[in-house]
Amino acid sequence: MVLDKVIKNQLNIIIMENFLEKQVKHWWLSVLLGVLLIAMGIWVMLTPVQSYITLSLFFSAVIFVSGITGVIFTLSNKNRMKGWGWQLTGSILDLIFGTILMIYPGLSMMVLPFIVGFWFMFNGFSTIGLSGELKRMGWKSSGWGIASGILSIILAVIIIMNPIVGALTVVYMTSFAFLSSGIFRIYLGIQLKKLKVD
Repeated sequence: MVLDKVIKNQLNIIIMENFLEKQVKHWWLSVLLGVLLIAMGIWVMLTPVQSYITLSLFFSAVIFVSGITGVIFTLSNKNRMKGWGWQLTGSILDLIFGTILMIYPGLSMMVLPFIVGFWFMFNGFSTIGLSGELKRMGWKSSGWGIASGILSIILAVIIIMNPIVGALTVVYMTSFAFLSSGIFRIYLGIQLKKLKVD
């Protein structure tokens, strides 16, 4: 009986080691996206008046880049992730929204609070889902990802419920949401790198 338990434990360790040898590719894309999101957050915070005018173009570009990196990441890891279709769907939506907003910047300025709010809400749910997936894969620090996702959802609800509060409020909430998403993405990339075994 004890021998059976020891054999099962050793077998589980071997299975986990073999699994980690095939770990996540392109971990650096998450770090790159995190740096981009943090840079965007700092820029928005430092130039609140000017940023509202030009925020739509930069925000559109960030969503577009997020979609591209998300598609690459998801497709290159689809054999390692359950529920990868949800991640791919979110990334494709980012690509579509980013493209539309880059083509029609005036539209994005008029509905910017709602766009920002719904994008961060979807991003929050996506972050929670990805953290749950990583927890299933053996990532012990998934609580940070879940907390970041919940924070993004709370900020999204505030932005959506109070769009008339003023452009500055939207700008600062957007800046804070970019910063929190960026920090999570960098942390996620570092954790994925640690899991990777060359």
